[in-house]
Amino acid sequence: MLSAMIVIFVIAYAAIALEHPLKINKSASALVGAGLLWTIYALGTSDHHVITHQLGESLMGTAQIAFFLMGAMTIVEVVDAHNGFEVITKRIRATQLSSLMWLVGFVTFFLSAILDNLTTTIVMISLMRKILAKHDDRLFFAGIIVIAANAGGAWTPIGDVTTTMLWIGGQVTSLNIMESVFLPSIVCLLVPLGVTAYVLRGQPVVSPEHIETDHGLKTSEFEKNVMFCLGLGILVAVPVFKTVTHLPPFLGILFGLGILWLVGDLIHRKKEDEFKQHLTLAHALSRIDMSSLVFFVGILLAVATLEHTHILSDLAKSLDQSIGRLDVIVIVIGMVSAIVDNVPLVAAAMGMYDLKTYPTDHFLWEFLAYCAGTGGSILIIGSAAGVAAMGLEKIHFFWYVKKISGLALIGYLAGAGVYILQFKLLG
Repeated sequence: MLSAMIVIFVIAYAAIALEHPLKINKSASALVGAGLLWTIYALGTSDHHVITHQLGESLMGTAQIAFFLMGAMTIVEVVDAHNGFEVITKRIRATQLSSLMWLVGFVTFFLSAILDNLTTTIVMISLMRKILAKHDDRLFFAGIIVIAANAGGAWTPIGDVTTTMLWIGGQVTSLNIMESVFLPSIVCLLVPLGVTAYVLRGQPVVSPEHIETDHGLKTSEFEKNVMFCLGLGILVAVPVFKTVTHLPPFLGILFGLGILWLVGDLIHRKKEDEFKQHLTLAHALSRIDMSSLVFFVGILLAVATLEHTHILSDLAKSLDQSIGRLDVIVIVIGMVSAIVDNVPLVAAAMGMYDLKTYPTDHFLWEFLAYCAGTGGSILIIGSAAGVAAMGLEKIHFFWYVKKISGLALIGYLAGAGVYILQFKLLG
C-alpha cells in the first residue's frame, strides 16, 4: 500500500510541475492524486472510523487555508475594481532607470507583504507598461519585480501562501515571523536590486507616447480611497485579530470581508445596477482564481495521506541521517521550489516535522518560510509571480536564466546567510 501511494504522489507531483508542457491544469492533477491516495489508504486499512476522523482533521486544516485565501483574494479584487492601487502607483515617477528601479523594488517589496506576491506582480508590471516604452527595460524591471514580490511576501503571514500555511498551521506566529525574516528578505532583494540598478545607471526613462489612464471603470476619488484604505486595513488587521481573540485567521478575513461588503453596498446604494455591478463584492467573488483554491485543497489533502501513513516522518528521518544539517535541508527545499511548486513542498515539510519536536517559531519553520518563499525566484517558473510575469511580458525562460537567475540565486543565498547569522547571534 505505501509503495503504491508513493508512486501515485510522485506521478501527481510530476504532473503539477509539468503543467505547462502537459497542458493539464495542476488543479486536476492535485484532485486526482488526492482522490486516489485516500481511496488506496481506505482500502488498505481496516479501521474506517480512524480514517474518517483523520480525513475530517485534514479537511478542517485545509478549509481554513482555503477560506482565508478566498477572503483575501476577494478583498484584493474589490480594491482593484475601484482602481484603488492607483493611490500608490500614480506616485511612482523617476527620470533615471536606476532611480526608478530602486523605487519599484521597494514599493513591490512592501506592497507584496500586505497583499500577495501574485497580485503585486500583476499590478506593478501593468504599471511599468504605462511608464516604460522599451520592452528591454520592462524585462529587467519584471525580473526585479518577481524577486521583490517573492521576498516581500515571505516575511509576513499574509504575503505568501506558504507563510500563510505555516501561520495557520501554528508553526509560526505573526510578530515573530516578521521580526525574524524581514532582514533576510530585504537582503534577498537588495543584492539583485543593487546590481541591476548599477547596470542601468545613467539610462533615462523613456515613457510611452500614449498612456491608458484606467481600464474604463470610473470611480470617484472618495470611493477609490475608502476601498483602498479599508481593504488594506482589513488585511493588516487579521494578524492582530488572531492575536487578540485567538480565533483562526479565516474568521478574521471573512469578518473583514463582510465589513467591506457592507461599506461597498452603502457607498453604491444609489447607483443603477448597470453602473455598480463591476464594483460589487458579488462580482469580485466571480473574478477570484478558484482554480488555485481548488489546487490548494487537492494538494493539501494529498499530502495529508502521506502524513497519516508516516511516510513523511520516515522521509524526514532519512534526510536527517543522510544530510544531517537542518539548515542545509531547508536551503535545498528552497532551491527545489524554483523547479516545482512551493505549496506541496511546504505542505510536505509540515508533515515531515511535527510541532512536538520542532515547536512554534522554531528555526526550522522560520527558515522554511524564507527559503520556500524566495527560492522560487531563481527560475521564472518557480513561483506564481514568475509565471504571471512570464505571461504579461512574454519573458523567455532562458532569457530569465541568463539575466536574472544568477542575481536571484545570489540574493537567496545572501538572505539565507543573514538569517543563519542572525539566528546564531540573537537566538
